[in-house]
Amino acid sequence: MILLLGGTSETAPLALALADGGVNVLVSTASTVPLELPTHPRIRRRCGPLDVAALIELARHERAGVIVDATHPYATAAHATAQDAAKQLCIPCLRYDRPSGEVSGEFVVAESHDEAARLAAAVGGAILLTTGSRNLAPYVKEARRAGRPLIARVLPEKDSLDACRNAGVSDACIIAARGPFNVAQNREVIRTFAIKVLVTKESGAAGGLAEKIEAAKLENCRVVIVARPQTSGADCFSSIPELVRAVRQGQL
Repeated sequence: MILLLGGTSETAPLALALADGGVNVLVSTASTVPLELPTHPRIRRRCGPLDVAALIELARHERAGVIVDATHPYATAAHATAQDAAKQLCIPCLRYDRPSGEVSGEFVVAESHDEAARLAAAVGGAILLTTGSRNLAPYVKEARRAGRPLIARVLPEKDSLDACRNAGVSDACIIAARGPFNVAQNREVIRTFAIKVLVTKESGAAGGLAEKIEAAKLENCRVVIVARPQTSGADCFSSIPELVRAVRQGQL
């Protein structure tokens, strides 16, 4: 049994590749985000957040032999939870890290959300935040300090909307929509809210990064990219076939 921690767009193809490789897969996601998992006799799903103790209990109950961490590249807490649980269980934890890809265009890279918030507020004009509903505090703080409007585009889920409201983002400044978004859709948002700077994560092709940068270029909008946390090691894969081979061959 493989316990696959996911929630991103790569979760479904990764689950299918593992199942087609002859192993049973339990897909675990913190939320009920739609994944369109394929109908397969070896694939099941459960939902709900897990701390280390709950993850250990789940893995033991399911008799999981491997944990595959395919959570979002920026989900550092989830990565730490997976590693800690696997260590206590004495089983491997393999990490799937979405390929970053190469993007062209003009942008500034920030090493943290705090730095990104300061850079965005310094540009002048409205800020479009596309980094999700977590880490909102520094952006709200810097936008207020500089007197800049802050527009947050987040998933259309209760937790995301509540996070925005609790951070002080009004409903009029929340765009509840599920991406990735094409260039035209990004341009429409930039024009509608008179956005002058767009903040994004380094989310790769799957996260629509290139489309954001192109839209910003066409609308004469600045871009601030929050750098991706660094990952490395023999147990980290950016290729689904390579990860599946490691599971099947025991190259851990």
